[in-house]
Amino acid sequence: MEDLIVRTISRTLVPFIQVYGLYIILHGHLTPGGSFSGGAVLGSSMILFALSFNLERGAKKLSHDASTVLECGGILIFAMLGFYGILAGTNFLTNLKAGFYPGVPGEFFSAGFIIFITVALAFKVASTVITLFYNLIETEGEAHD
Repeated sequence: MEDLIVRTISRTLVPFIQVYGLYIILHGHLTPGGSFSGGAVLGSSMILFALSFNLERGAKKLSHDASTVLECGGILIFAMLGFYGILAGTNFLTNLKAGFYPGVPGEFFSAGFIIFITVALAFKVASTVITLFYNLIETEGEAHD
């Protein structure tokens, strides 16, 4: 069923929802939020798009392969940042002792590499939310066949 109102509102809201998700991710080290909540908001915006238009068009915006690349890329970045601490002669995921710039407290770049960890884990969470949605939809479709 094609609903013009739902599509128009979704087309208007999805970019704002995604910008808000990015805001939550990028300010997660300064304010409540971060990788999980921001990634969930980004993933949910793609689900809203898929439900509003159709699943095939939603899958074209972010295919299963692209979602897998995001998921693996997020974990790879996280692991690389963790091993950087070991290479610097400290512990896994050591932040300031590994030589990252600490910045000024309260400013955007004030937490060493925590912002990079947050972005990497947000990729993982967003892609997981999207993958779970499509897997549930496919499983539901098979149950009705």
